[in-house]
Amino acid sequence: MPRREIDRRDDREGFVLHRWPYKETSLLVEALTREDGRVAMVARGAKRPRSELHGVLQAFQPVSISWSGAGDLKTLLRAEWRGGLPLLSGSSLLCGFYLNELLIKLLPREDPHPRLFDAYRSALASLARGDAQAPVLRRFEVGLLAELGYALELAVEADSGAAIDPGARYHYAFDKGAQRRQPPPGVRWPLVRGATLVALASGRFDDAATAVEAKRLMREVIDHHLESRTIMSRKVVRDLQALDEEGPE
Repeated sequence: MPRREIDRRDDREGFVLHRWPYKETSLLVEALTREDGRVAMVARGAKRPRSELHGVLQAFQPVSISWSGAGDLKTLLRAEWRGGLPLLSGSSLLCGFYLNELLIKLLPREDPHPRLFDAYRSALASLARGDAQAPVLRRFEVGLLAELGYALELAVEADSGAAIDPGARYHYAFDKGAQRRQPPPGVRWPLVRGATLVALASGRFDDAATAVEAKRLMREVIDHHLESRTIMSRKVVRDLQALDEEGPE
């Protein structure tokens, strides 16, 4: 098979996660695709006002993209808007930026996860419809970690194997799950109610206290896997002082 066929992908279903200026007239683009995972590309000439790519490479909108190249940085050949999703605005837009940042910082490049792609598209559709944001974000976070091999154990106690008791309080060990015992000296495990773990497992949050605690736990779990990296969308929200309890921070 000729090399040019091996190194080319045509009409891949995807979303733009982020874009940066590159040289005078081009853009660097991070895209999430269903078949090829997260892909980095240079869009040559895309900053020019008359470029066909100028208005197509927008976040949160389905696109069909083609590229070539064998290295880490591909060359974008073509992009077409597929339509079908309303634009995000307000706090939903901030939530969308949060989802994109999670994918950029946690998902390795060129590691395809079709179910994760579908979950992302579903989350965007829910945000665009104005659905309650907290359940959308928590479901996506739980699914993302599971796809990456960091699935949370939300059904049984790690130290006993018994079913999670909604009325109990647990220490959540990042690498094992919920435990009744205290963490070892010098180790911190977040405290969480069993009811919150049950809610995370089902994706349903019936009261504000559970939603707040689920957000707090997921933030700590995600930060653990991010190691020293920072989610900048949280800082933006804090700086704007425009986040209620349903946002990403």
